[in-house]
Amino acid sequence: MKLSAPQIAAKKVSRGADPLVMITAYDEPSARFVEASGADLLLVGDSLANVVLGHEDTLHVSVRQMCHHIAAARVGAPSTHIVGDMPWMSYHADVNDAVRAAAALVRAGADSVKLEGGRVRAEVITAILNAEIPVMGHLGLTPQSVMKFGGFKVQGRDDVAAGELVLDAQAIDSLGVFSMVVEGVPAELGSEITKAVGVPVIGIGAGPAVDGQVLVFHDLVGLGNRKTAKFVRQYLNAGELMTAALREFGNDVRTGKFPTDTESY
Repeated sequence: MKLSAPQIAAKKVSRGADPLVMITAYDEPSARFVEASGADLLLVGDSLANVVLGHEDTLHVSVRQMCHHIAAARVGAPSTHIVGDMPWMSYHADVNDAVRAAAALVRAGADSVKLEGGRVRAEVITAILNAEIPVMGHLGLTPQSVMKFGGFKVQGRDDVAAGELVLDAQAIDSLGVFSMVVEGVPAELGSEITKAVGVPVIGIGAGPAVDGQVLVFHDLVGLGNRKTAKFVRQYLNAGELMTAALREFGNDVRTGKFPTDTESY
């Protein structure tokens, strides 16, 4: 059964809930597998820019592209809560444009939207919530800030930076987000943020003491072509298995083993 935003908001581990499982996927086949696995949420992330489209960062993806992939994922996972990522520059300049972009993601099939940033995003978070669209926050290593950070670097390592992230988390919690992703922070800070807010914190590289975890489908099953981050655990080398299958097909074609009489009309 698809979880609603209020149902997800109630799933704090400190209140006895099981940790949430969120998997990032981008199309019908991967979404179908995610739903079959029993994951709680499916994130159609702007990381499709690098995972699927081959870019070096998440900045090269549009609202239109996000809608395209959300629609495909919805076909594959009709009974899973889908979170649609708000891409870079869809919510940074104009609040009204941000609400329209969020609405486009919902019309494509998303049940909620996710955007990066803390107190600086208060106005846009409020506007999207006022449009009756559930919002998931995203703090810590926010990939859309890669140019500002000077690369994909762990955030909140010193006391000042950690304190600012806690304040950001409390601020967006008070605005009414139903959950938040915390990425790329020390485990101790992940735990501190989780205790400081009333909604679930879904970690990615934020240690074990959070309310859930998210990883990318392609990283989990070994379909990526880049060195994975420290926080990634690969459960399968599907890329190797797929290459072997394709190679076997090629050999069968070249040696006349495919197609056989039973595979011909």
